[in-house]
Amino acid sequence: MNQVTMTRVDHVAVVEFAGGPGNYFTVELLNHIADRLEQAADEGARAAVLTSPGRHFCAGADFSSIGSSVEERGEVADRTYAAGARIFKQPLPVVAAVQGAAIGGGLGLACAADFRVVTPETRLEANFTRLGFHPGFGLSVVLPRLVGPQKALMLLMEGRRVDGREAVGLGLADQLADADGLIDAAIDLAVRLAARAPLAVQAVRATLRRDLIRDVEQAMTWEAAEQRRLWATEDANIGLEAARRRETPNFAGR
Repeated sequence: MNQVTMTRVDHVAVVEFAGGPGNYFTVELLNHIADRLEQAADEGARAAVLTSPGRHFCAGADFSSIGSSVEERGEVADRTYAAGARIFKQPLPVVAAVQGAAIGGGLGLACAADFRVVTPETRLEANFTRLGFHPGFGLSVVLPRLVGPQKALMLLMEGRRVDGREAVGLGLADQLADADGLIDAAIDLAVRLAARAPLAVQAVRATLRRDLIRDVEQAMTWEAAEQRRLWATEDANIGLEAARRRETPNFAGR
């Protein structure tokens, strides 16, 4: 069952989302995350931690449940990215505690946060080209800002997996923690942010993310259009079917 809860640790709001074993997100779950973050700001929180239970942070969208037609998938993509934009635009500094896998849109969700704390076992992966379609959730804008254009180009084209140690080295993550101490490390970072003047922290965040939010919203529109175009191809059918069967796809180029 998809659910989002919020607890407080002093001035830090801890927002936990759950979407089954893989913590797949739905449009509703993303909107609930945005609701909780906005609520936290309204109630005086100064920073937030985004976390999820279980083995994996977020395996992205569950394509078996969002429709089989291009039209159905496109409609879901539009609503997904509108919810994602709300998460980018909420005012609090956010620390994501990323355990296990953050794949596809799950990586996009992690990158919507300001900071990412990971473990050596964390696996970050923009796997879209291995599924046969264009990256989404604003990753075409956010990844180049985090790791640089050339490294982002490689990650998005190749779709390879990056572990937690490499992610910190690339700039994709900010801090490495032991698996048992991941949540505490994320909360400690959020507490340090919350100890600074909250209006100044939020102003700095708003300044540095002003162009990012504009560019992410524009990118999501482009990404959704490209996803619609590529979902109609044979390669997308091959990639999605191979993923369902846990096989290596053999793309046809059409």
